[in-house]
Amino acid sequence: MENNMFCYQCQETMGNKGCTSRGVCGKTSQVANTQDLLVWLLKGLSEVTTRLRAENTAIDKSVNHIITNSLFMTITNANFDEDAFKERISKIMDIKEELLASLKNKENLPEAATWNEKNQAVWEEKSKEVGVLSTENEDVRSLRELITYGLKGLSAYSKHANALLQDNDDVDRFLQEALAKTLDDTLSVDDLVGLTLKTGEYGVAGMALLDSANTGSYGNPEITEVNIGVGKNPGILVSGHDLRDLEMLLEQTKGTGVDVYTHSEMLPAHYYPKFKEYDNFFGNYGNAWWKQREEFETFNGPILMTTNCIVPVKDSYADRIYTTGAAGYPGVEHIAGEIGEHKDFSKIIEQAKKCEAPTEIETGKIVGGFAHNQVFALADTVVDAVKSGAIKKFVVMAGCDGRHKERNYYTEFAEALPKDTVILTAGCAKYKYNKLDLGDIGGIPRVLDAGQCNDSYSLALIALKLKEVFGFDDINELPIAYNIAWYEQKAVIVLLALLHLGVKNIHLGPTLPAFLSPNVVNVLVENFGIAGISTVEDDIEKLILA
Repeated sequence: MENNMFCYQCQETMGNKGCTSRGVCGKTSQVANTQDLLVWLLKGLSEVTTRLRAENTAIDKSVNHIITNSLFMTITNANFDEDAFKERISKIMDIKEELLASLKNKENLPEAATWNEKNQAVWEEKSKEVGVLSTENEDVRSLRELITYGLKGLSAYSKHANALLQDNDDVDRFLQEALAKTLDDTLSVDDLVGLTLKTGEYGVAGMALLDSANTGSYGNPEITEVNIGVGKNPGILVSGHDLRDLEMLLEQTKGTGVDVYTHSEMLPAHYYPKFKEYDNFFGNYGNAWWKQREEFETFNGPILMTTNCIVPVKDSYADRIYTTGAAGYPGVEHIAGEIGEHKDFSKIIEQAKKCEAPTEIETGKIVGGFAHNQVFALADTVVDAVKSGAIKKFVVMAGCDGRHKERNYYTEFAEALPKDTVILTAGCAKYKYNKLDLGDIGGIPRVLDAGQCNDSYSLALIALKLKEVFGFDDINELPIAYNIAWYEQKAVIVLLALLHLGVKNIHLGPTLPAFLSPNVVNVLVENFGIAGISTVEDDIEKLILA
């Protein structure tokens, strides 16, 4: 039977093999295929920009930005709007055609670089020719997709930094060069393995860029108690990851009587000193992205989705949810605004004023703000705790949360950890355990939340700092175990970045990625000790007690 689509880029892909009729995420086959066509054309445009650079022709930042943002749009649960993708395809072809006119070396250009069909009736058939399965060799396909998904994650870091007017030309150059190389049939499996590890190297650079942009704009995160209850004023709920969007909304809601709440991955905004200046920045509402369909109902006010993760929208709140940036959903109003432009959130604010205050779903406070600068300030206390034996082990439990019941493993794992173990986390995986009462060790909380998945760089810096303090030659000598949950493509670039830094014996779950062929898995196992998860009891024994 012919597939209507094929996608296996996320952890929840059907049967851990691939979605072939409709995405588990909710995207239709038409959207999936249109995304495939867009990614293929981005690879072609990247071949053109790479050749132009080789001819010493400068590439305008606006071109870098549209490549980055377009790739970001294809991340799982970012955008379900087929019209938005079609508009972007037309724009990419126009840019490509304009740049091709300046290119001297047009020899042996791949079809993706020259294809410029304006008739949309042709697009559907073309999209089915250029998707994942167009690469026949299983191992080459696996590595090409691993690289592409890593680049999608890298595009997210770059886009958020770009929104704060920070760019890294080397990162943009590599991202485009690597995209183009996934079209190159002359590259061997060994070449692609090398490119995979190079992607991890630039993943670290992308993370550093975003960390600098965030801390330069909003200050270094600091230990913060975040209210998870509600107030009496109407509110606006902000989900996703984009801190610049949040800043603009907070500015526009000052003095309006409307409170602003964070949801899911936006929680760590509360840790930044700059955002604490806003009196109406109330607290965090709800949990990880996958619970939004029930939590958005009870919030009562408007919701702004700044990035992924949006899920199919329920009628009960369809008239009060908005998207912006790379996010999109059919029938949902999109707030316009490109990088560096002012976004007008007045419609959301006016709607909020007419809404009831949020319905309370929980009370209390949660503690976070343990990014690298804050942990460095506590370094002496941490080192003393390790030397005294009060802390025996750190376990990195970063990454993503998700809907499937097997993810309860991470809650059970956290609860089963010995009391002398500290969790280092970033990303929405923390919602599996950040509201448990795991206590502290000599005043050091047993859950140290560094922030968003975008802040995973902090975990790497913390590990490198501990390596320096203890005088180890190898990062793997540290008393740190890695038990990471993954869901989408930002987790892929985090994994590749950790491999570049030399981290070994990472356990990845709840399943290994479907896009890894058996031979590629063997390479990762033999060279890096990558493994899946088993039972809580066995993994505690293997990772913590061994």
